[in-house]
Amino acid sequence: MLHFESVHRTYADGTRAIKGVSLHIKKGEFCVLLGPSGAGKSTLMNMVNGMVEPTSGHVYIGDLELNKKNRVKIQRRVGMIHQQLHLIPRLSVLHNVLAGLLPDVNLWRSLLKSFPFKDQRRAFQLMQEVGLEEKHLKRRASDLSGGQQQRVAIARAFISNPESVLADEPVASLDPAMSRGVLQSLKAAAQNHNATVLCTLHQLEYALEFADRIVALRQGEVFFDGHPRDLDVATQDQLYDMTRPAPRKQEKAAA
Repeated sequence: MLHFESVHRTYADGTRAIKGVSLHIKKGEFCVLLGPSGAGKSTLMNMVNGMVEPTSGHVYIGDLELNKKNRVKIQRRVGMIHQQLHLIPRLSVLHNVLAGLLPDVNLWRSLLKSFPFKDQRRAFQLMQEVGLEEKHLKRRASDLSGGQQQRVAIARAFISNPESVLADEPVASLDPAMSRGVLQSLKAAAQNHNATVLCTLHQLEYALEFADRIVALRQGEVFFDGHPRDLDVATQDQLYDMTRPAPRKQEKAAA
């Protein structure tokens, strides 16, 4: 479903973000990318939606290769859940979910927020799938909790029937209880719609709990690729050391 073939990416400043990565991620697989900041997770993910092009190598989504000719077609096959969410605060939950259809809706319909009943019904069904109740339908996105906003973002990502969904640190700012609820909703939605998920995380414990597959990156290279149960203790310790946040520097006591 997602195929990276000997992919390299070197930026203009000489930074080698990805070094010869080859992966084949199956349809319907929930794949978590792990690694410290700067490991290449975001670069690899952004290759899937065409935001970053490989310096060499090939990226395929299904039968389409990522290139300038196919970029728009590929982007319509991919749903996005951003770390910053990019919800529209003044719009209702319903219209934030429907915003996921805007690339396929004519300009006047989008300006008038006029969507067919079948699309509105699908938006409501997706809201239910991710644990939002009918009472949330007309609430502004700005009035929701962080966890509820993330659920709206998940519903929006799935409304266009994507083949793949990219989730960039979807629980970075949430507490453990909310994080687990959001990841459960994301995984359930993916299973319901048979979509492949590529998800970046910093928390090893969530990857062990929710991933069908873990791909760990270090300095642009894969150093582990497999099912969570295949992780031995030594590799788990390495991953924990790599992904745990750096300790905060203690402030000097006031004189």
